[in-house]
Amino acid sequence: MPGPPARSRRPARPLRVHTVLYDGVEEQDFAGHIEVFGIVGEKLLAQSFVTVDGARRVTTSAGMEIVCRDPWAPRSADVIIVPGGGYGEGSGLQREIRRGRLPRALAAAQRDGLVLGAVCSGTMLLSAAGLTDGRRCTTHHIAQEDLRAQGGRVVEGRVVDDGDLVTCGGVTSGIDLGIWLIERFFGPDKALFAEEVLECERRGTVNTA
Repeated sequence: MPGPPARSRRPARPLRVHTVLYDGVEEQDFAGHIEVFGIVGEKLLAQSFVTVDGARRVTTSAGMEIVCRDPWAPRSADVIIVPGGGYGEGSGLQREIRRGRLPRALAAAQRDGLVLGAVCSGTMLLSAAGLTDGRRCTTHHIAQEDLRAQGGRVVEGRVVDDGDLVTCGGVTSGIDLGIWLIERFFGPDKALFAEEVLECERRGTVNTA
């Protein structure tokens, strides 16, 4: 069932956002919302890179190395975001789905008060965890039929907010997801400020529950 309504009450402490990385993750899929959240400032929002395997180096799809120092600790997160890692045979995403450890960890992380998000094909990792079954969601257009076949209720929208599940379309839509979450937790003025700093106007629609 959907979680809290689209507009969320901001916690008294900084909002804790964990972005999940893995080998083969796409750079733009995590860079978009990371950049947006950085505009809000550390007093309001604390960001962490995490991997299900604990602290280690992750190699992105383009060969960049990212150091993830923080432990996998979903109970200390308010928001967990899963970026994509390509799609199809040989992709980082497919390797993680087959390995199974990340989908199992995501399924175990679900609890009241936690918002799970995904960018681009990252939604398919949530699907592999059983977290999109019967839920309103979206992903990159090349994966939408598979998402639907696996039980997700694929709907129109650059960003789809189903309460405690927030997903977006392909690649650059991660920027829109970040700005939407800023609006959801901190209000429209903060979201507009982020757009102005980035010189980026949101595209498409946000489909809310």
